Amino acid sequence: MNAYLSIRNLSVALRGGGPILRDVSLNVAAGQVHGLVGESGAGKSMIGKTILGTLPRALEITNGQIWLDGVDLLTLPPTVRRKRIGATAALIPQDPLTALNPSRRIGPQITRRLVDILGWSKTDAQVRALELLDEVHIPDPDRVMRNYPHELSGGMRQRILIASAFAAEPKLIIADEPTTALDVTVQKQILRLIAEMQRRHGTALLFVTHDLGVVSKVCNTLSVLYAGKVVEDAHMHRFFMSPIHPYSAALLAATPTYTDPTRSLTPVPQDVIDRVEQDVAEHDIRHRT
Repeated sequence: MNAYLSIRNLSVALRGGGPILRDVSLNVAAGQVHGLVGESGAGKSMIGKTILGTLPRALEITNGQIWLDGVDLLTLPPTVRRKRIGATAALIPQDPLTALNPSRRIGPQITRRLVDILGWSKTDAQVRALELLDEVHIPDPDRVMRNYPHELSGGMRQRILIASAFAAEPKLIIADEPTTALDVTVQKQILRLIAEMQRRHGTALLFVTHDLGVVSKVCNTLSVLYAGKVVEDAHMHRFFMSPIHPYSAALLAATPTYTDPTRSLTPVPQDVIDRVEQDVAEHDIRHRT
């Protein structure tokens, strides 16, 4: 199965400072969902920002390739790269309240990308927006198009961001912890919706999360990240049956279960953390010499 997104030996660092991502490599096949798992600060969201070209100015790409649909984005001039990313990739951010402009109605926020980037007419974009709101199960789409973000619930706002991400039929969507700001009941609905939309549209999906339970429900493959370094790549079934890396096994052991409420939570052992950090330190030394 060919990879639609292929990241090869990607490294990102602070300008004049230390590394943030360390030789990251991963593949997302067309029509598949790849999970990117790790604790807070591991660099998961930074990978998404690097793909989409939205890295903070204080960071720079120091090595690697990002192949999207057979083209290495990092070899393209900035204007060409932005246009290609805008036409082929989209983001579902984690906080819908801050991602939506509070001073603009919902309709123009969905249609803007279609009109400004892809050159659609306003009429066609309006029709497409209404279709998408219906597709993500929002009742009375005409009314919602006229609403402001604060007039809607968190679940409805997240559905609107999902609709916006799929608006231009991108071949790749990056979902950056899209259920973090939602309560448990709404999280389940949103995960089901994302999976439904992904299957219907055949989109490659990079799903960023710290929750292994979420990964088990929506992903086909995954990468485990620690301190900006991929420590394990696996197919979902194999990973949950027999993780190879000690850190992966420790993460699974630290995950709470509902089948045995008497089981105590097991933190990641310090010797495992020490081993992974030693690998990271040795990586940094090799790349400085």
